[in-house]
Amino acid sequence: MIDRPDLPNLGRSAVLDGDALVVALTRRFRTSIEDATVDEHTFSILKPANPDDLIREEDFVKDERLPYWADVWPSSIVLAEKLLELKGAGRTALELGCGVGLSTLAATSAGFDVLSTDYYEDALDVTRANVFRNLGTIARTRMVDWRHFPEDLGRFDLVFASDVLYEKEYAELLPLLLRRLLVPGGIALIADPGRVAAPVFVGACGTHGLTIRKKETRPFEAGEIKQRIDIYEVEGTKGN
Repeated sequence: MIDRPDLPNLGRSAVLDGDALVVALTRRFRTSIEDATVDEHTFSILKPANPDDLIREEDFVKDERLPYWADVWPSSIVLAEKLLELKGAGRTALELGCGVGLSTLAATSAGFDVLSTDYYEDALDVTRANVFRNLGTIARTRMVDWRHFPEDLGRFDLVFASDVLYEKEYAELLPLLLRRLLVPGGIALIADPGRVAAPVFVGACGTHGLTIRKKETRPFEAGEIKQRIDIYEVEGTKGN
């Protein structure tokens, strides 16, 4: 933990960026650094040292929230790889469930103007810290609850998310959000490691007029972890 007496002990509601945010996070919880290598890029990810430290009874009682956001998941690494292959200059993008910010880092590096969203304030802060640490820029973030979705987010050329289909509720909600968020003809990239709710998402896309243009499967291997990650390329309706 870093102790900086020259910085005020600001509360969680304070809006911080840059070095002050990084220092504040090291005071808020135990942190660690994990290098995430994506093709030729290596991103330095500041993250909670142990996600279990973040479990709060009040969050779980409210809606069974657990801090899944606080780790670097294989799906986010594979999605980041896909995003780095795109040309984002002049295009807008939105991440649903930014977590520690790896996919946001990749999309920003590819040239997209990214808005990062999550249901956890901590995740938004960690994403901003990691964008600053790696790219020297200030990320745009916003708290978003899928069940009470804001009307003023706008529409985007690209929407992306990784490993968000772990509950049937989210698999059913996501296509509704994509209809609202994608510009006509816009694309969504959804990375998933084969969660049981993935077929529900596929069916709901058809119900809501979205077209799954392609399902690409990429292998992931790191030590003992071996997964196959599906990337769904979803096209928004032409006249939505």
